[in-house]
Amino acid sequence: MFDLVKQSYEAGWYTLDNVKTFVQARMITQDDYKTITGQDYDAVTTPQSA
Repeated sequence: MFDLVKQSYEAGWYTLDNVKTFVQARMITQDDYKTITGQDYDAVTTPQSA
């Protein structure tokens, strides 16, 4: 899954929020998020569903 998310993010098909969704779904790790995006994962800023 990591490779697919990374390639899709680099191609511009996924946004930061899309990549965060994969972390929330436990399909990639927070470390994977940082590797893919170059930014720290911050769960506090992730929008929560009502």
